[in-house]
Amino acid sequence: MNIAVLGIDLGKTLCSLVGLDRQGAVVLRRRMRRPSLAAFVEKQPRCIIGMEACCGAHHLARQFTSLGYDVRLMPPEYVKPYVKSHKNDDRDAEAIAEAATRPTMRFVPVKSEEQLDVQTLHRARERLVGTRTALINQLRGVLFDRGIVIAKVDQS
Repeated sequence: MNIAVLGIDLGKTLCSLVGLDRQGAVVLRRRMRRPSLAAFVEKQPRCIIGMEACCGAHHLARQFTSLGYDVRLMPPEYVKPYVKSHKNDDRDAEAIAEAATRPTMRFVPVKSEEQLDVQTLHRARERLVGTRTALINQLRGVLFDRGIVIAKVDQS
C-alpha cells in the first residue's frame, strides 16, 4: 500500500481513515477506535496526514509530527465543500484527505500545550464574565419589577 495522504475524521470513540495514493485514488478505508489510532499510523509510511482542527486534533498532530509525518489541520468549514454526497464519517475522511492536498487550503497551526492552556483560561474567563453579566441583568429586572431602578454601570 503506497499511501501519500491519510485523511482522518476524528470521532468520539471511532475514527475513520482514508488513504490516498499519489494519483488521489483511495487505497485504504478503515475505522478504528481512538486509542489504537496512533499505533496504526506509526506503522504507515511517512505521508501527509489531514485532520479537522477539533477536540483532540492538536494532541494527535503533535504526536504524529514527532514521528515525522506532515500533519495538516484544517477548519471544518473549509473541508465541507469537498464532501461529495450523503455525509458520513468515511466520506468526511476522504474529503479531509482531498482538502489536505489543495495548494490554496488554509491550515491551522498546531498548538502547543501551553497555547491550549492559555486559550482555555481565556474561554473560561469569557464564560464567567458572560454568566456574571446575565445574573446582574436578571437581578436588575427582578428589582425593576418591584419598582427599584438600578442604572446600568458602564464597566469599560
